[in-house]
Amino acid sequence: MKSELNILVTGGSGFLGKELAMKLRSSNEVILGSRNNGLNRLAAEITGCETIPLDITSLDSVKDAVSRYKPEVIIHAAATKYVDLSETQPFECIDVNILGSENVARVSIDSGVETVIGISTDKTAAPVGNIYGHTKAIMERLFSGLDGIADTSFSCVRFGNIAWSTGSVFPIWKRMMETNNLIETTGPNMRRFFFSVSEASDLVIRCLNNQNELKGRILSQKMKSAQVSDLLDVWKAHYGTEWKEVEKRAGDKEDEYLIGILENKTTYVKSFDNLEHFVIDFKGISEPYVKEPFSSKEAERLSREEMLDLITSEPKQ
Repeated sequence: MKSELNILVTGGSGFLGKELAMKLRSSNEVILGSRNNGLNRLAAEITGCETIPLDITSLDSVKDAVSRYKPEVIIHAAATKYVDLSETQPFECIDVNILGSENVARVSIDSGVETVIGISTDKTAAPVGNIYGHTKAIMERLFSGLDGIADTSFSCVRFGNIAWSTGSVFPIWKRMMETNNLIETTGPNMRRFFFSVSEASDLVIRCLNNQNELKGRILSQKMKSAQVSDLLDVWKAHYGTEWKEVEKRAGDKEDEYLIGILENKTTYVKSFDNLEHFVIDFKGISEPYVKEPFSSKEAERLSREEMLDLITSEPKQ
């Protein structure tokens, strides 16, 4: 990655956006865009970066931001990400995650943006169990399909759950603990991929630094997983809070996949920064592909120490 890039982060006032700004601001000009002006002010105070009103569902709003700031890189982190709300409010999810991504892509191509990186999720991997996952899967396919059509380079990173992010179970559990001293969970037997916001932002930067190989592709770190009941038991041992199982939410499923069914033949393993990663190329690969899908069931488990570290590492931002 060359130094002193102009970088626009959509959804920049969010949890990941602020972390990216803190890591990228020393050698780049970082602009954080969000449609929530209150959060924009807070993000500006925390990061020292300029924040701007940006509604990706409005093509004119995206055009105005790109025209004014002329970013060389767009990190597209804006999204509607609540699984349960996507089931009850599907139009909002479609507008933001599909049409908003299309707006970012169209303006980037028309304006000559060099690189666009979309933030995706393990919920895109088949079998897809909810509307949110379907919308982000379309974003992945859109960005993959656009690469090579214009001069703009498109790629994605595929995440698991970022501990303490908006919509993560950790802040929800904390509120339950403080309110009732009892945590309710819809799926104690569910297994999920977890990592820290620092690890998530490093993955994005890694993708940016390796665009020669990753353009048109999806990068995912080979992550560890945890069973929800194990996390809750560690939480209970540390904080003394009991938990109980309640009715499942719409869209919930037992396991998530980083590499889904039928995706393994378009996926290869590559080491970046001494860490093992999956690289997905829907257009086909020449490298030896992974033999099986990779789910939270097959993944290495987080140790109790690693789970405790995530639980007790609530960011100050």
